[in-house]
Amino acid sequence: MALNQIRSGAIIISASGMCDAGRIRHHLRHNLPRKECSVLFSGFQAQGTLGRQLVDGAARVRIFGDDIPVRAAIHSVDGLSAHADQTALMAWARGFKQAPEQTFVVHGESSAAQALAELLQQQLGWQVSVPEHGRVVPWPDFLVVER
Repeated sequence: MALNQIRSGAIIISASGMCDAGRIRHHLRHNLPRKECSVLFSGFQAQGTLGRQLVDGAARVRIFGDDIPVRAAIHSVDGLSAHADQTALMAWARGFKQAPEQTFVVHGESSAAQALAELLQQQLGWQVSVPEHGRVVPWPDFLVVER
């Protein structure tokens, strides 16, 4: 890939959120070991993701089964996440004419997910759960696999 051959004067912008999928993994594989490079995160990085490992200061990460040293400078700009906050999510939920039969909160840090679930239950009377990572929930006609 031509981008991996660039040695100076380039900015690569990726929309691969938490760095767990897509071409960003190739770019990081080639550029994290280079101390002349910088990686800028402009949004929240969830626990357990490659992006979070980097923001938290990992000295080495695994990408495509390889142990990659992190020599590039890692920077993070907080407050630019495109995800709705609790207030916006509650406003959205209030728009339902009828509550869903069951709601699963599967995104965000555990404490934030639990707080949203409790608000949905207390204020709107919804049936809500925050399932554990990897739990499979049987449903009448399909399976919902939760993160």
